[in-house]
Amino acid sequence: MANLALNPETYDKSQRVDWVDYAKGFCILFVVMMHATLGVEKHAFEKGLVSEGPVGWMNTIVTFAQPFRMPDFFMISGLFLGLVIARSWLRYVDRKVVHFFYFYVLWLIVQFTFRSIGWIGEGLGPIDIIGKFGVALIEPYGTLWFIYMLPVMFVVTRLLTRIHWGVVLGFAALLEIAPIHTGWLLVDEFASRYVYFFAGFALAQPIFRLATWARDNTGKALAYLGVWGIVNGLMTLTAFPGALSGLYTSFGRSVPVNIAQMPIVSLALGTAGAVAVICLCSVLSRFKLASFLRYLGSHSIVVYLAFFLPMVISREILFRFAPWIDLGTMSLIVLTVSVLSSVIAWEFTRITGWFKFFFIRPKWACIDREDISRNSKASLQPAE
Repeated sequence: MANLALNPETYDKSQRVDWVDYAKGFCILFVVMMHATLGVEKHAFEKGLVSEGPVGWMNTIVTFAQPFRMPDFFMISGLFLGLVIARSWLRYVDRKVVHFFYFYVLWLIVQFTFRSIGWIGEGLGPIDIIGKFGVALIEPYGTLWFIYMLPVMFVVTRLLTRIHWGVVLGFAALLEIAPIHTGWLLVDEFASRYVYFFAGFALAQPIFRLATWARDNTGKALAYLGVWGIVNGLMTLTAFPGALSGLYTSFGRSVPVNIAQMPIVSLALGTAGAVAVICLCSVLSRFKLASFLRYLGSHSIVVYLAFFLPMVISREILFRFAPWIDLGTMSLIVLTVSVLSSVIAWEFTRITGWFKFFFIRPKWACIDREDISRNSKASLQPAE
């Protein structure tokens, strides 16, 4: 099926690929930015500090990144799947399902522990909270939905290996174009994101060739980025005219739908944006000035798991003690604190060896016992 996917017999696994880490770092930064910015604006709206939103200057950046932020993250997540998809089902499920399920449940418990304080204050009892937890095992919860979705896509892709990759990719594109809005996050996000994940898997070789081309042809790559930036900006920052302009709801009120959210356009911009990120990160990988993106990319799962708590705490502190700060700057502060706190938490765990289970899956959570016997220590796997 995937004759354009990475071939485990010819691919050199001995070295990390710089531009991939840069791309993952770039995407995780924009993911945290989205949650930090929209969270600050929603908080301000709920507290009655603003009558409508979005109102912070950071929202412009978040809106600009909307077409490519998650598509590229999913594309990169599927990029290396060709190297492992032929493994035994036991090992495949252990690495691609149990691995992420462990972190999902663990950090779901962490988030519920902190959220329960507020829920109890609202009058919810233990049974209600347990019920919410049960629902979260079926419906992807909050910021953790990405690592809930990955195992689903890994399993679906494995089951589709007998079907020609072009057929699967075409059908996945139709799912994205539809668009599908059932109200169930698992179904809706799968429909809108799977085409990018599968493209990362099935078209891995062309993607790597594109990255090499961008690295060797910096001028042409930058020219593409310039044109793409103008087009993407026009599409994301221009409201869709006519009756469809009130379809999108945010903070309990209707806001204009931008052109980038329209069917077909969203797929085109998602694809163009993913190409842009690949080109940009291939160029950036030549320079040490952006090496922090490589660090974030090589620890993207750590940041994704841990940013929630510092985000909430820093937001509450700013609203309580510095409400005079404009919402855009406040969002930037929350973003910075969230990312740095996640990195500090990881480095503390790595250096001291304490609380490793938050970021490193322990042996008892592995089902492939043969794999454990060959490896003396379990290690955190990137979302590949």
